[in-house]
Amino acid sequence: MTGLFADDSTQTLLLVAVFALASLLHGISGLGATLVTTTALASIYPLQHAIVLVIFPSLVVNVMTWLAGGGRTIWQNFIYYGRRYWLLALTSLVGSILGAKLLLWIDSAYILLALAAVIGFYVISTLLGKQFRLPDTKPVLIIVGFSAGVIGGATNAMSTVLMMYLLSASDDKNTIAKVGNMCYFLGKVAQVIVLREPLMALSSGEWQLITVLSILSIVALLVGIRLRRYLPQARFRQLILLILTVLGIRVGWQGIVAFF
Repeated sequence: MTGLFADDSTQTLLLVAVFALASLLHGISGLGATLVTTTALASIYPLQHAIVLVIFPSLVVNVMTWLAGGGRTIWQNFIYYGRRYWLLALTSLVGSILGAKLLLWIDSAYILLALAAVIGFYVISTLLGKQFRLPDTKPVLIIVGFSAGVIGGATNAMSTVLMMYLLSASDDKNTIAKVGNMCYFLGKVAQVIVLREPLMALSSGEWQLITVLSILSIVALLVGIRLRRYLPQARFRQLILLILTVLGIRVGWQGIVAFF
């Protein structure tokens, strides 16, 4: 890939389609954007490069989700929810820093297999209709926050672990969404800090591509949010699960092949 106007226009169009579809489905169903785009790009690029390309579009979607509803600014949300969940946010940030460093330290084959395993757990538990609730205690909070951060920093799949605790800690959907997004946001900040050298090494054409994908993600997300009231969310959640299943199998196979 040499940029937005690379000769391989088919690959660029594929990226545009992936980000548009993932953000649209995220707007409709409330989930899927980061995990779908990361898993799709991991089947095209080395995992570290896929994570780097996804950071800013995911950050934009995260910020837009923060601004949707509640009548508060991003900073006000941090203050309001940070007072109760500051330890969860802190441990997820520390874990995210370590997770992002794993991208630089270990063979990506192991991380690809971990990503495939997390996706498999998420899809199966969702299809079975099971919600794994954990005790709302401080030791559990620390363990979950840190482990969610490690998984999120390395694979962008933080939500699969974090939601197990948040569903136990609160019955308020708005609180769950806002606290989750606070941790996701900090995870992206950690990735920017740790992966600053790969980010700085991107070409101007690749930054151009990231900018286009970020703008496209905003537009598709807003369209999805507008369509949410008219379309059955359950169907789109099922579509996301199907997409994740296919991508998870492909990524898992890549991880297995990398060992040989």
